[in-house]
Amino acid sequence: MILIRIFTYLLIMFTWHFSTVHAQEEWPLTDFSKTTIDMSEVLSGGPPKDGIPAIDKPEFLSFNQAKNWIGESEPVIALEHKGVAKAYPLQILIYHEIVNDVIANLKVAVTFCPLCNASIVFNRSVQGNLLSFGTTGRLRNSDLIMYDRQTESWWQQFEGEGIVGRYAGEILEQVPSQIISFKNYQTLYPNGKVLSRNTGFSRPYGNNPYPGYDDINNVPFLMKNTIDKRLPPMERVIGVTLDGKTKLYPFSKLEDKQILQDDSFNGIVIFSTGQVNSALDKRKIGHSKLTRTYAVYDASLDGKIINFRYENGKLLDRKTKSEWLVTGKAVSGQHKGRQLKKLNYGEHFAFAWLAFKPDAIIFR
Repeated sequence: MILIRIFTYLLIMFTWHFSTVHAQEEWPLTDFSKTTIDMSEVLSGGPPKDGIPAIDKPEFLSFNQAKNWIGESEPVIALEHKGVAKAYPLQILIYHEIVNDVIANLKVAVTFCPLCNASIVFNRSVQGNLLSFGTTGRLRNSDLIMYDRQTESWWQQFEGEGIVGRYAGEILEQVPSQIISFKNYQTLYPNGKVLSRNTGFSRPYGNNPYPGYDDINNVPFLMKNTIDKRLPPMERVIGVTLDGKTKLYPFSKLEDKQILQDDSFNGIVIFSTGQVNSALDKRKIGHSKLTRTYAVYDASLDGKIINFRYENGKLLDRKTKSEWLVTGKAVSGQHKGRQLKKLNYGEHFAFAWLAFKPDAIIFR
């Protein structure tokens, strides 16, 4: 164990030395005089700039075309905007980490950091400028550092924050999305499309390059700072940030619940949306263990909190008996057609939430 720790320390020191020596040569457009972080926290993850290639010209398929290579319980990032729905399978994102796309005229960056299990979608427009993103090959708190190709500013994926360069201090607007199974995606969005494997790159899509990584007691890759031990490092947690405060809901506290309503935290409600294969368990994603997925909403309508219950397989509000889908839309009863406000949240590993949000409240 001591030898492993020594090796890890030497690896961290080497990777940081490498990144500082070559940074100016590799990043001629980046303004390193502007930064919001301690640069000693930045480590080389191994691949060089764009060594993990973003997808810039995504193609999409119908369900029938995609079902030949994706299992029903495999995870996808579901994105819906103005009636248009797209799914981004993690079996593809795990090899590219960024998809620069457009959905109903909204320019987005769909991102996934496998090391933090962090799937987040951002608006690519900043200060009236349209950006496209790539991977730097660098990590901070084991999380992907992206860069924009227009100014080569560096961005922290977990928080959507510009950390180095012209856009240091800027925050990307997050676009609501959720992780659900391919089967549930088909049910909820029958007119949706699916990201194609025709990416322009040859990768073993369907395989997990990080087998066993999400063991709950595993150690994060290249985590320089001390790991917060309030939760097991690789436990999945739902993190919600509202009014500058973050609250974490460990999956271990939610696994037997279809609904969790937290009136003490801005009246949010969490719906269970089913189960998916972990993208970070077995070598074959389709053979991996199942883990739950969730969706988070503001539980108020017209300024009044709706109290929900789960009965006979249905989500109902207690007062009007209206039935709701896990998409937050009422499909029957007095509230039929109404939509709960989608909240930004993340189903990420605990170590990452606690590293970036050390003051987070943990739901007990």
